[in-house]
Amino acid sequence: MPALLGTFYFFYFSIVGVYIIFMPKVLAMSGYSASEIGTIFAVAPLVRFLLPFAFTRGLKLSLKTFNAALFVMLLSSVAFYFSLDNFYKLLLANIGLGIGLSLILPYIELIALSQIGKERYGKIRLFGSVGFVLIALVLVRFLKEPIIALEFLVVLTFLTAIVAFVIAKNTNKTEDKTEDIQNDISLLVDWRLWLGLTLMQVSFGAYYNFFTIYETDHSVSMNMTIYLWSFGVLAEIFMLYYQGKLLRGNLLAILQITTFATALRWFLLFLFPQNLWILFFSQTLHALSFALFHSAAISYLFYLYKHKPLAQQFFSGITYGLGGFSGALLAGYIYEFYPKYLFLSSAALALFACWFLYMWSKKSYN
Repeated sequence: MPALLGTFYFFYFSIVGVYIIFMPKVLAMSGYSASEIGTIFAVAPLVRFLLPFAFTRGLKLSLKTFNAALFVMLLSSVAFYFSLDNFYKLLLANIGLGIGLSLILPYIELIALSQIGKERYGKIRLFGSVGFVLIALVLVRFLKEPIIALEFLVVLTFLTAIVAFVIAKNTNKTEDKTEDIQNDISLLVDWRLWLGLTLMQVSFGAYYNFFTIYETDHSVSMNMTIYLWSFGVLAEIFMLYYQGKLLRGNLLAILQITTFATALRWFLLFLFPQNLWILFFSQTLHALSFALFHSAAISYLFYLYKHKPLAQQFFSGITYGLGGFSGALLAGYIYEFYPKYLFLSSAALALFACWFLYMWSKKSYN
């Protein structure tokens, strides 16, 4: 099972690599404005945000639901390929892709945490980072025209679906173990925690959707920008491999430290968008702002709530969904009208995330 999980993460995050590194640039090359790009990339996380609420209304995180999500993901990737010339078709295809991707990852994450534990999770999850960086280094050599990125997207989606189907088929049904567990997740009671986690992802909107455009607009070459992406992922891989001992400690403290480090990271990008030494240093902080933060967050929620499948769905939907939607939309309009302050706004959002997580820790210990 660890080998299958590692293969899934490799292909899944290869898709993510194509999606967040190249697709914004592909859309810009195809004539879309910054606000249109922000809108297109905002709809998928919006769907991701809405989906968990369906699980509170009777939808089950079942094998049947999982397989349906795989089909939607496959169909949408093909639709994406034929929709580049039309804003509304592209919007609909992106909604479908968002539905598929947002349903399958929490299902697999739950399997990973249940079967291999949080200490070994990073050593399996790092294969996703390897896939991300390899697709970046390979595709940049072939991206002569926009359609090539879409071809990579379709192929990788099919490979991901095949591996995911095999994992789900060979794993005990997680829904049978959770049918009688009452929902103990209250977003209103725990609003400080969820707001902190969500604002962290809002701050990433500028990075995920506009980092490539931002750097190339500041005269950094496309090749060098890909090296920056890749260097960040190498730092992420290092952290994922060695983070096991850290995750045995105070998970809330880790969340606070990583959000503060993320604020510093975005502030450096604001101050020094052309200084390669500082840009590479800021990318080393990806080890904290993504790798360690993500692992600590899903581990903390796994520990905090009894309804573990729903907790992972909410983490995916609320933080990456609502946070990703808000971040993409906000970043699109900021970059179109106030491009200089794109990453300054991200730094402020990450600082607020750190503050709310600090307030949550004070409440939880009282």
